[in-house]
Amino acid sequence: MGYLSSAVSPRFIANHLFLLLSCLFGLSLGTELSFVTCGSVVKLLNVKHNVRLHSHDVRYGSGSGQQSVTGVTAVEDSNSYWRVRGTSDAFCHRGTPIKCGQTIRLTHVNTGRNLHSHYFISPLSSNQEVSAFGEEGEGDHLDEWTVQCAGSVWKREEAVRFRHKATEALLSVTGEQYGRPIHGQREVHAMLGPSQHSLWKAMEGIFMKPNESPAGTRDFSHSHTEF
Repeated sequence: MGYLSSAVSPRFIANHLFLLLSCLFGLSLGTELSFVTCGSVVKLLNVKHNVRLHSHDVRYGSGSGQQSVTGVTAVEDSNSYWRVRGTSDAFCHRGTPIKCGQTIRLTHVNTGRNLHSHYFISPLSSNQEVSAFGEEGEGDHLDEWTVQCAGSVWKREEAVRFRHKATEALLSVTGEQYGRPIHGQREVHAMLGPSQHSLWKAMEGIFMKPNESPAGTRDFSHSHTEF
């Protein structure tokens, strides 16, 4: 498939330090939270195929030539962390629960590129290509995904779908596997029809807590900066 390799970046090292310090100083793991919040850093599991959404600083050898996005079975891979953020037009305060129907960006922690899709053809299944795009968390409108879930907010225990806002295709895995040099990793792509292949669940991560007011009640309007 013509993948290009890349050296470890300063961003990779910095983000590892952030994750370590977050755990040590309680930024917080937020393990008691039952919902996903803005600023959280999470791994996303495709429920049907038991693979985590993954990326790395290597590019597709066809299609857009942008940074590749795959699914991996490994649980402990740091390249599977994604930061939940608002869009350029809709700010998302840190710790605010993500609402069902809300449009977000998912930024790959180690490379700073956003989950992205467009009308290029994916290399294995010929569905719609999914890539990682942008620099330092800033790309374009094709980085926007709408969270589809059943209730009022995105619950951690719930399987949800991510619909690409511009093309209306759903983030999916149908099981196609790459060969060398990323043997066994699954193709991630986008498809128009909802199915079991497009269900995702929040797994490991750092879940940012909603702000607490002095009286102890939750305050979602505090002007914290976005994570």
